[in-house]
Amino acid sequence: MKTGMTAIVAALFLVLPGRSPAGESEDLTLRLSVGNQRYKDKIVHIRPGSIVSARTGRAMPEKAVLRDLQRADFVYIGETHDSLPMHEVQLRVLQALHGAGGKDLAVGVEMFPASSQAVLDRWSGGELSEEDFLRASRWYVTWNFHWGYYNGLFDFARRNAVPVVGLNVAREIIAKIRRGGWASLSDEEKTLVPEPDLSNPDHRALMKAVFSGENMPPQMRGEGFEKVFEGLYRAQSAWDEVMASNADRASDSGKRKVLVLAGSGHLIYNLGINRRVFERNGRPFRTVVCVSVPRDRPSVAVSRSLADYIWGLAEEERPAFPSVGLRLKTFDGLANLVVEAKPADGVARGRDFEKGDVILSVDGMLFSDLNELRMHLARYGWGEEAAFRLLRSGQEKTAVLKFDPPASPAEADKTAQEGRRP
Repeated sequence: MKTGMTAIVAALFLVLPGRSPAGESEDLTLRLSVGNQRYKDKIVHIRPGSIVSARTGRAMPEKAVLRDLQRADFVYIGETHDSLPMHEVQLRVLQALHGAGGKDLAVGVEMFPASSQAVLDRWSGGELSEEDFLRASRWYVTWNFHWGYYNGLFDFARRNAVPVVGLNVAREIIAKIRRGGWASLSDEEKTLVPEPDLSNPDHRALMKAVFSGENMPPQMRGEGFEKVFEGLYRAQSAWDEVMASNADRASDSGKRKVLVLAGSGHLIYNLGINRRVFERNGRPFRTVVCVSVPRDRPSVAVSRSLADYIWGLAEEERPAFPSVGLRLKTFDGLANLVVEAKPADGVARGRDFEKGDVILSVDGMLFSDLNELRMHLARYGWGEEAAFRLLRSGQEKTAVLKFDPPASPAEADKTAQEGRRP
């Protein structure tokens, strides 16, 4: 079942190269006794198409939910990054907030670091075509999830001149905090990332539950758990802290309403970005988290404290867009891209690609830039195929990459993992 927690676990494992845990059949982190004291020990059952209010414990009409969201200064919508229905919910909320009038609106996004603001401003200002934006922003390097999941949101922002604000920071800085803590940053890096608060017991309990899953890698089990967890907890807290700081800044001292789009793990139980923004400014906020309900179950049981509104969605048969699964790297003096590891995820898993393969061409074209190759491969849909010419151990060979649909939702989770890697 895809609920958003799989995505945040995988995102944190960007700092542990080569690790990408598969989705679990049931996400027990949805029923933790953390968060709002009034609701944390109460369970609600989420059905596809229903929106349950934490305050009442009952389902509410979408129009009533949207009216309530319009009254908040900050609105947070959690996502599983490769779930198109969740992005469609985000778009409906964006449209409702924009249509409400009153304060100006800004959209803060996890997808981009603050250093990308210049290109985001050019997009919101209507200066860039879609293709130019994908190139200028280096979308498939900066984020690496299929643009099709996000183009509706970004297109609405551009057509309506809504500022899009990058909330994130370079992964290298987060990795540095994981290894050595905030004190290990340079003075310049400290100006980009406020020192994260590590003292909230509920948030620590939430993250410990996330990283105690049975699909965690070996170094997360047994005696090594606490040491590895502390590093990952520093990283997660720093991620939340910097995005909270930038979201607060995007509000322009309360002059603008801010819609924040981020992975659900940064928002659930109102313990992540949302809590940290509120501690900074005390302004009213609402959080919406989407939960995917498996097709073989009528509902999913979750803690009422999970979010202000819990939005049930039917489980998808498969992701809307294929994930490739090829991890590539470059070498100085070599124009070609090189396969970094034998594919373990995506449609490339089980195909004839090996670590060290030099990509001579794809569909007869030379690609020396990772973003350009991923833009090209993103044009393929399920059932199509791309032709690779490779150099392996001094010999040329061909390989066909078939974009075969996954056989089941479990396989769909595996094919999605590549998009969760840098």
